[in-house]
Amino acid sequence: MKTMNLELPDEVFSALRRSPEEFVGEMRLAAATLWYSRGEISQEKAALIAGLSRSEFLDALARQGIDVFAVDMNDLQEELDRG
Repeated sequence: MKTMNLELPDEVFSALRRSPEEFVGEMRLAAATLWYSRGEISQEKAALIAGLSRSEFLDALARQGIDVFAVDMNDLQEELDRG
């Protein structure tokens, strides 16, 4: 596992009313959610990035109103055309 160091001003945590640990958890989830919603990573990889199980990640997506299953409309149309 790789470790990253990120330096942020102390004011960030007080402004958001988050501990550094909470901030990191939310940042990991936000990144995973963004990349998943763009179709850049799978649910499995997104869950790993977020530090959650796959079911916990799906629950987090649902709480944020983000589609759990991304559907490519062209792929769907091709599937429908095949019958």
